Amino acid sequence: MTRPAFAAALRLAALGDSLTAGYGLPAADAFPARLQAALAAKGHDVTIANFGVSGDTTAGGLARLGMVLAAHPDGVLVELGANDMLRGLDPEAARANLDAILARLAKAGIPIMLCGMRAARNYGADYAAAYDAIYPELAQQYDAVLYPFFLDGVTGQPGMTLPDGLHPSAAGVGEIVARILPSVETFLGRLPAAAK
Repeated sequence: MTRPAFAAALRLAALGDSLTAGYGLPAADAFPARLQAALAAKGHDVTIANFGVSGDTTAGGLARLGMVLAAHPDGVLVELGANDMLRGLDPEAARANLDAILARLAKAGIPIMLCGMRAARNYGADYAAAYDAIYPELAQQYDAVLYPFFLDGVTGQPGMTLPDGLHPSAAGVGEIVARILPSVETFLGRLPAAAK
């Protein structure tokens, strides 16, 4: 007798910055909570722990990785790097930090979904090219599921951001969840616990 693909309850961790934490929004509208609800609506028994901290850079995420590992998740969504870019930090430093995060998760045998970011064009073409290459290259290196641009459909769209023009509104989070959901479902299918 074959069990349904996602019969076992799955535990994910979302390691990120304010985009994960839900800056300026009620906790129920934060990305992990909305994603968990969307997955439940599609029949997936998944809980998502929110390890988002507003203002965090890739270095901050790396410093907090031990907390994520201690939670023993079945998989981790990594959404970091926007603050590195907004501060104009060296793309190679961001790459090194993300590389270290993914390496530790891989060593622990925890599957990874990497949520990409894109550089603002005001830093120039060389910076943008170096920054934008980080996510696809690391995803390939670690065989991670890649969602190329976390803010796809939100950046620059009326009503999709808070007044600061950077952070998603509740509607923006809904748009992110709707667009990322197929990739997350692909990711769930890779998790060893899904087959238990």
